[in-house]
Amino acid sequence: MHPLPLAERRLINKYNVNGPRYTSYPTALQFHQYDDTDLLLTHALLEPDSDYSVYVHIPFCQDLCYYCGCNKQVSRQQEKADRYLSYLEKELRLRNHLTRHAAVRQIHLGGGSPSFLTVAQHARLITMLHEHFYISADARLSIELDPRHVDRSYLAWLAELGYTRISLGVQDTDARVQQAINRVQSTQHIAQLVSDAREVGISSVNLDLIYGLPHQTPETFRRTLEAVKTMAPDRISLFSYAHLPQRFAAQRKIKQDWLPQGEDKLRLMELAVAGLTDAGYQMIGMDHFALPGDELCNAKQAGRLHRNFQGYTTDGNLKILGLGVSSISATETVYSQNPRQLNAYYHRLDSHTGLTEQGIVLSADDQYRRSLINQLMCNFEVSYDAFYTRHHIHIPHYFAHELQQLETLADDGLVVVDSAGIRVTGAGKMLIRVICSMFDAYLAQQHKYQRYSRVI
Repeated sequence: MHPLPLAERRLINKYNVNGPRYTSYPTALQFHQYDDTDLLLTHALLEPDSDYSVYVHIPFCQDLCYYCGCNKQVSRQQEKADRYLSYLEKELRLRNHLTRHAAVRQIHLGGGSPSFLTVAQHARLITMLHEHFYISADARLSIELDPRHVDRSYLAWLAELGYTRISLGVQDTDARVQQAINRVQSTQHIAQLVSDAREVGISSVNLDLIYGLPHQTPETFRRTLEAVKTMAPDRISLFSYAHLPQRFAAQRKIKQDWLPQGEDKLRLMELAVAGLTDAGYQMIGMDHFALPGDELCNAKQAGRLHRNFQGYTTDGNLKILGLGVSSISATETVYSQNPRQLNAYYHRLDSHTGLTEQGIVLSADDQYRRSLINQLMCNFEVSYDAFYTRHHIHIPHYFAHELQQLETLADDGLVVVDSAGIRVTGAGKMLIRVICSMFDAYLAQQHKYQRYSRVI
């Protein structure tokens, strides 16, 4: 594994500021409050028909992981999931006419931990989805799983239900790190699950890793990387730990002086990127890696890669229908989020008021900036001619101020800007969030930077 050149390390340190991850633009921090209305229904019906990707949020977890910033509720009471599924069915009845003339081509379960559901509860959910939506025969089903509560029989049942992709949270294999984040789990068990998944017919396995966790060192993280590479998952998600204890109460159990900072954290990221690429993984974007032949690699090579609230995806033409507490739906012109608190979600469904708690209607300017940022995040380049063909916007004129701001980054070798377009250099790829932020109209309000995590 080759360390980054000293000049690149200095640039990363220089630009390691707070900034969005750009799973959407505008980001969720720009959402407005809405009362007694349904933003999604109003706007989705006005837009041309297109197929859907359905996201279902399962908020329950058996255990509290201290690092986690997801919307979750820790419980060991399985009957809570039964009640939640009953309310999900109410939402399905409310939403099903949205897809009356369209197909559902993707279904993804996230959380929380969807593996909180028993086999019977999971079967009930899939049955409900089929009853209310037309799900295409080739629909891709994927799910996030907590490996501590999954075994071979559960994976086999998921395969019978039609799941072809799973994502397992590894984070780190070191015992001291696991204890500090309250997520003690067996590396051998995870390796067995990866093997079992393939044997029962699940074709794609993703493993999640996090760098910047308490007590991580280059030595311990190198062992984690070696263990994961031995498992040979199809994809690896590599996330930077965002320590925001003012927003997430559980993170207050992690002491600041336990965390690798500055050069130490940069070294962890460097080890991961070099180790994964040396092992044959291709860097899809700032935090995703995949083996050659994987759909993400193929989509990137074909220029079809897209980024949304679930990360990188192969199809950007699908509307996103978010179901469940805190879920976000997305169409061409609107983002709409369900209530973020479980009781508020239940109350709105019981009172038959609109489910939109907050959201935003995208202006034409928002849509232009979203398109440009998405192309940078996915392709690391933007062609002026192609952008004009799609939007009838000439970037050098419309974004003249932003291109002027980009000159400093160009002088530092992070981007190349010429008459043909914008191209991110090798050094700039790790700082793509900073480059994209130059086109973010909302970050002019400097105080908003503090609500985001650092880019590395």
